[in-house]
Amino acid sequence: MEEEKYSKLFTRIKAAFVDALELIILMYSATEIFNLIEMIPNYIRICVFVFLFLLYEPILISVFGATVGHFFNDIVVKRDGDEQKNVLFPKAIFRFIFKFFLGWVSLLTISSNEKRKAIHDYVGGSVVLNFNRIKT
Repeated sequence: MEEEKYSKLFTRIKAAFVDALELIILMYSATEIFNLIEMIPNYIRICVFVFLFLLYEPILISVFGATVGHFFNDIVVKRDGDEQKNVLFPKAIFRFIFKFFLGWVSLLTISSNEKRKAIHDYVGGSVVLNFNRIKT
C-alpha cells in the first residue's frame, strides 16, 4: 500500500518528543561543562546554544536525513520530488523555522493529504517516510 510509506502523525510526535528530550540533555550538559571551566566567554556560550537549538535539526536532516528522534522511530525526511535524496540545508532551515513558529498547528494538515505532509514539509519541499518502506 503506497500510503503506508509515509509516516503517521503519532510517530512524528514521538520523534519530536525524543528530540526535545535530547536537546534538553545536550543543553544541560553544555551548561554543566561551562560551569566546570572558569572563564568561558559569553560568545562561546551563545554559539553553542544557537548551534544546539537552531542548527541541530537542519544539519542532521540535510546530512543524514533524520534527527536522533527520527532515527529511534524509524522515519526519515527526504525531498518530496526525489525520495532518495536528503533535503538541502537552506530548505531544512526554512522547514525548521516554520516548524518552530507554527508549532503543533503545522501538523494539522498531515491527515488531509496523501503524503501526510505538515505545513513545514510544504515549505521545505520534504516528506517524512517510514524508514523500512523506502524503495532502493
